[in-house]
Formats: sequence, structure tokens, C-alpha cells
Amino acid sequence: MATQPDMSVDLAGITLRTPLVAAAGTCGYIEELPSVTDVRNFGAITTKSITAKPREGNPPWRLIESEMGLINAIGLANVGVERFMAEKLPGAESVDVIVFGSIAGGSIEEYVQVAAAFDAAQHLPAVEVNVSCPNTSDGLEFGTDAARLREMVKEVRAALTQTKLIVKLSPNVTDVVSLAGAAIDSGADALTLINTISAMAIDVESRRLRLSRGRGGLSGPAVHAVAVRMVHDVYHQVAQKANVPIIGLGGVLRWEDAAELILAGATAVGIGTALFIDPGCAKSIMAGLTKWTQRQGCQSISEMVGVAKLAESPSVVG
Repeated sequence: MATQPDMSVDLAGITLRTPLVAAAGTCGYIEELPSVTDVRNFGAITTKSITAKPREGNPPWRLIESEMGLINAIGLANVGVERFMAEKLPGAESVDVIVFGSIAGGSIEEYVQVAAAFDAAQHLPAVEVNVSCPNTSDGLEFGTDAARLREMVKEVRAALTQTKLIVKLSPNVTDVVSLAGAAIDSGADALTLINTISAMAIDVESRRLRLSRGRGGLSGPAVHAVAVRMVHDVYHQVAQKANVPIIGLGGVLRWEDAAELILAGATAVGIGTALFIDPGCAKSIMAGLTKWTQRQGCQSISEMVGVAKLAESPSVVG
């Protein structure tokens, strides 16, 4: 009988029992996902993004299906950091999984405020900073401008005295590698790639935009190949030499999707849209990853990180 491979991974000094991480915004605050599935198949779950003040989010429609995924414009609806700390975070004591916090905001001051509150609390060994939030002064995202990103990450890093900092990068850029480098240089302990891709849908009969906000973020299978490419580029060009791990995220429905991201350079793999389809999908994904690791002759799944090679040219016969 084949030896069971080690499926745990080291994410910036945090040991995850599996490489799977529930993505922010897809599993509620903390206790929702454990109430509907066995979270022992996850290494960690990420809270929905928390802002300094409560947010109601955008009016309906703010989540619609596309043929290859979901387009959302939720608008960061959440109870705000004060209520989160008092009402939601205590639930982390009772769930059998590591919990990562998620931070969003419209200004550096808001990010720092939430980061400081998270750092002072227990049960959050890492926080993921969503840098794809629009800056309130000019509508631009912190994650699309290297100078803005450096400034914001430095300030958040200074507010975290005992908590690891994960920076979740936007794919809506021409050079994600430069943005990843800026995040690493400014103190990121890990990166998450990728966030949703800016998208739009139109009702052809009414001729109206289907989302109340007009545009939103596309997730699901349609973005998977983009995520694989961006993880590969960031890993090989900046993250590997800096020893900064990546959480690969984007369109993971099957174990093969997760394996692709690992081969591209992801230490851990986020699951998002798939949890809306099947909250229990992590079980089959982990089963597939375990068998794959065995077939590859590896003692640990970590041996597979970033080892993808260029395809060989097909032989020409005759």
C-alpha cells in the first residue's frame, strides 16, 4: 500500500493541514461554512472582507450567473469592524479550522484601522488585504498602481505586530508581476492571485445592464487560465526568489484545477465560486490531490509547487 503523502503546507510560517483555503466573500464571516460542510478538508477559511464602518453594499441585482461563472457587485456588504470583533470573531474559537481575516477599505486609514483591530485579537494568524477596492478620492484601485500599493502595504504592515500579511492582487492590470514585486518589497508575507476580473452583462430584451452598478467582478471557470498564467509569472519572476508563498485562486472546481495552480507556483489554493455550487467540494478536491501526489511519486504535495515545464513539441512522423 502506497505511503500517504504529506498534504500539509507551510504558508509564511503558518502550517495548513491541507493546501485548500476558502476564499474571502464565499463562506460568510466564520461559522457559516462549518455549519454546512466538513471544514477538516480546508487548511484555512477566509472571512468576508471587513471594512471600518458597516456597509449595506449595492442594491439588487448584485450577483448574476454567466455561462462560465458568476459576476458580482456585492459592494463589500458587511457589519463593520466593531460588530465583527464583538459578534463574529468569537466564533473562530469553536470552528475546527484556521481563520484568516480579510480587510477592505476606501482609504489607507481605513485599512490600517481594521488591521490594527485584527492584530490585537486572537484567532487570526493572518490577514488578507483586498487591494482591489476603489480609492474614495478618485475611484482608482490601490492594486492597479505600484506607488499606491507600496504606500498602503507599508502602512498596514506597520500596524501588524504579530499577524502575517497576505496581499490579494488585482488581475485588472497590464503587469501583475510589478504589482506583486511592490507588495513584496513593502512587507507582504504572502500573495493571493487572482481577484475577480472586471466584467459586465446586458439584458438583450430590456437593453439594460443586468447589475445595478453596471459592472462587477467575474469569477469561476472563465478566469482559471488567466489565474494559472499570473500565478506562474509572479512565482517565477519575483515570489520564488523572495520566498513569498502564493495562494492561487481562480475557477477551481476540480482537483485538476487546483493541481494546475500548484504546478504554476501556488503553495495553497483558494476555492471561491465552487462553494456556491457545492459547499462540500473540498472533499473530492482533496481526494484527487492526494491520489495525484501519490502518482507523481512525491512524499509531500509541496514538492509539486512551481515545477511545471514547457510542453514538448510533437514528433513528426513520415
